Amino acid sequence: MLTASELRDDASARGDCWVEVEFVTVSGDRRRLPWQSFPQVAAQIGGPVRSFSSYRGQKNFPGWYWSATLGRRIGFESWVERDHLVALDFDPTVSDVVSQPFTLLWDAGTRRRRRHTPDFLVRLDHGRTLVLDSRPSERIKDRDREAFAATARACGDVGWEYAVWDRLDPVLAANHRWLGGYRHPRCFDEPTARDLLQVFACPQPLLDGAEAAGDPLGTLPVLYHLMWRRWLLADLALVLSHRTVVRVSPHVADVADLASARSVPLSEQGW
Repeated sequence: MLTASELRDDASARGDCWVEVEFVTVSGDRRRLPWQSFPQVAAQIGGPVRSFSSYRGQKNFPGWYWSATLGRRIGFESWVERDHLVALDFDPTVSDVVSQPFTLLWDAGTRRRRRHTPDFLVRLDHGRTLVLDSRPSERIKDRDREAFAATARACGDVGWEYAVWDRLDPVLAANHRWLGGYRHPRCFDEPTARDLLQVFACPQPLLDGAEAAGDPLGTLPVLYHLMWRRWLLADLALVLSHRTVVRVSPHVADVADLASARSVPLSEQGW
C-alpha cells in the first residue's frame, strides 16, 4: 500500500497546485468549488460524480454491492474495489462510504490541467474522513502515481486521510466474502444466537459448536452472521473451515440487543 506521506512528498517535489473539486449533490446538481471549501459541504455528496461504464469486451467487472452498514447499494468498478467494499462493510469503525465521490482538478504545471476521481470517500468514527483509491500495485503507472500524490497532498491540507489499497490478502478477502454472504439481518435469529453464544463461550471448532447448538442447517447461517457482526471471533488470516476455532467476543452485549447493536470494534476483539 502506498502511504499518504510518500505520495505527499512526490507532489511537493513537483509543486502541484490543486484548484477545484466537482461533486454531485443529494438533489442531483453538479457543483464545482475551491477544494479548501469542500470539507464544509462534503456531507452534501449525493452519489457518484460519474457513472459506471459497462460494455462488451470489458476487462474489469463493475457492479453493485449491498452494504449492511448503510442498508443500500454501493457501486464498484472492479473485483479489487468490490473486495475493498466488503472489507469496509466489515469494519465497524466505518459509518459511510460513497463511491466515485468527487473529481479533483489541479494545475500540474506547464499548462497542464489534471483531474482525478478517487474510488471511495469513507467516513469513520470520531469524525475522520478517508479518501481511498483501489489499485493493484503492478498496475500503478507514473501518471497514476502523479494523480495519487496530488490527491494525498490535497487531503492532507484539509485534515483528511488518503490511501491507495493494493489487492487484499486472498485468504482474508475470501473469508470476508464468505461471511458477507450472511451479512443481511434476515440471517439473525435470537434464540439460535443465544444458544451459539453460550456454546462458544468455550472456544471450539466451528462445526462442533454449530452442531452443539442444534441442526447445522439452521445454526450455521446464524453463526456466520454473528461472525460478520464480530460477536463471534476467529482468526480470519487463516482459511475459514469447519475446524476454525471460534470464540465469543469478550465485549459481547446482551443477545437481545444484537439485532440493532453495532459490530464489535477491531480494537476490542482481543486477537
